[in-house]
Amino acid sequence: MNTIGSFDEYNKVYSESVSNPEKFWADEAEQFYWRKKWDKVLEWDFSKPEIKWFINGKLNITENCIDRHLEKRANENAIIWESNDVNEPNQFITYQELHDRVSRFANVLKSKGIKKGDRVCVYMPMVPELAICILACARVGAVHSVVFAGFSSTSLSDRINDSECKLVVTSDGAFRGAKSIDLKAIVDEGLKSCHSVESVIVLKRTGSEIEMVPGRDIWWDEAEMGMSNVCPAEEMDAEDPLFILYTSGSTGKPKGMVHTCGGYMVYANYTFRTAFNYKEGQIYWCTADIGWITGHSYIVYGPLSAGATSVMFEGVPSYPDMGRFWQVVEKLKVDIFYTAPTAIRALQKADISFVDKYDLSSLKVLGSVGEPINEEAWHWYDEHIGKGKCPIVDTWWQTETGGFMISPIAHVTKLKPAHASFPMPGVQPVLMNSEGNEIEGNDVEGILTIKYPWPGMARTIWGDHQRFKDTYFSAFKGKYFTGDGARRDEDGYYRITGRVDDVIIVSGHNMGTAEIESAITEHENVCEVAVVGYPHDIKGNAIYAYVISYHKPENEDKERKEIYDIISSTLGPIAKPDKIQFVSGLPKTRSGKIMRRILRKVASGELENLGDTSTLLDPNVVTEIIDGKV
Repeated sequence: MNTIGSFDEYNKVYSESVSNPEKFWADEAEQFYWRKKWDKVLEWDFSKPEIKWFINGKLNITENCIDRHLEKRANENAIIWESNDVNEPNQFITYQELHDRVSRFANVLKSKGIKKGDRVCVYMPMVPELAICILACARVGAVHSVVFAGFSSTSLSDRINDSECKLVVTSDGAFRGAKSIDLKAIVDEGLKSCHSVESVIVLKRTGSEIEMVPGRDIWWDEAEMGMSNVCPAEEMDAEDPLFILYTSGSTGKPKGMVHTCGGYMVYANYTFRTAFNYKEGQIYWCTADIGWITGHSYIVYGPLSAGATSVMFEGVPSYPDMGRFWQVVEKLKVDIFYTAPTAIRALQKADISFVDKYDLSSLKVLGSVGEPINEEAWHWYDEHIGKGKCPIVDTWWQTETGGFMISPIAHVTKLKPAHASFPMPGVQPVLMNSEGNEIEGNDVEGILTIKYPWPGMARTIWGDHQRFKDTYFSAFKGKYFTGDGARRDEDGYYRITGRVDDVIIVSGHNMGTAEIESAITEHENVCEVAVVGYPHDIKGNAIYAYVISYHKPENEDKERKEIYDIISSTLGPIAKPDKIQFVSGLPKTRSGKIMRRILRKVASGELENLGDTSTLLDPNVVTEIIDGKV
């Protein structure tokens, strides 16, 4: 499992990877255990779109994440779990113990009638059983759909219904900082409108009193009683679905991205080892939640397939105080630390004493994920956390891509603050202009697309392949449309400039504007709404909603609170706008299109250069919106 050792070597490997991608990825895939080797490396046609990697190859990803390590690493830690409660002991789960616990829970799933191809919804806190559950699904060939345990009952039921899940795995509750969240009550509410679910397995975590539905619900520990620690892994085709993960779209309905067994495994493993320059025996900590793609690829599948030790953290960076991350780094002697710019900016604002009291000398590599990191946060992270000696791996990628696409390679790439730098080997980015022409050379800016398939890419949207085609492959013929703009500077470094479609990245999480607008219009007095993002010191972006009411609100604060409550109950608190402005109209073209560019500029306070407003249906609306800005 070689990693890249110099920039000259990167250039050589990259050149080989794009001149003969099939050989490059076949060589990477050779390291894994395959029940049957592939007949052909790749078939693809972006016009359909259809992408197949390692055709007719047979495998099970859990044999590659667990079983193949047992001869050498049975007694080495696979997962170290850190509780929300600073006083609760760590759990150290060896590869042998992980094998036994995954097998046992896989047998539980089989006892509940779960078989290859069935969908299982997972709605859990960041406890080891979450990782165990998804690996158990993969072991029996079930397709897991993890829903972030901060989403509302409506968001949960939407996702369960879309993929027709047969079983839900949850817990009585979750600890998050000083709060306790009643997860089971959210599940019970969501399941009122779900008809495919036959069973619910409930883990005891908080000890809170909950209702158990007879015949449907069973406690995790009771379900495991008498179950064997041995469960043969189901043979899967390389192109069989491994998981569905929902991401917000620019139209209301979330998109269930489908990732498959073979290519995703190879890609998550390669990008993990390469970008972080991972060395055997290092302690690796990704602070994300497994409810997001980062947790799938870089807490579970990437590190475990590489035989690494992966830290799972249940809590938040600010509890019990703003030094929690650094306390854990010191305690566990973390080598590689991977977190989000949102967290970095929040910790940056805290007193530096929260950092200085801890020994961070074990750190060798830092990483950033979720959104482009701003230069101020980059420099703080470099100086105070990395002490000027830890490269910052600023990764650009998406739920849809499955793994890193553009990223520095630790100790190899010369870093530029806030630049994602160069494409990973095997990734072929292209900048396009709005006319659909490729922009060549350096010192240019355009729309970021990818012109050749990579193994980790999503294959479809669950149940809606036409939407997959329309969203990602129709903007530019023969290319994957990322939805992001980018600049390629004079040295060829890529810098991501932000979304070019209607998705706002808030605290590293994609929020579809249409989804939020749809929730707001559920208020009986809301006639029309436009949602945009604007820069925020901590979150990166915040949400600003412009609301047209049927009747002028008698009490704006009361109506705002009612809207907040609707959003919290339908989408979850993460989607709440920071600002709601009541307006009499929106800036629209004569064809009826809302000029969101103007709304974004007003929300962010950029009032000097709004562009030509004379072409609007009613230019006076803009003046009114500026005067009423909240």
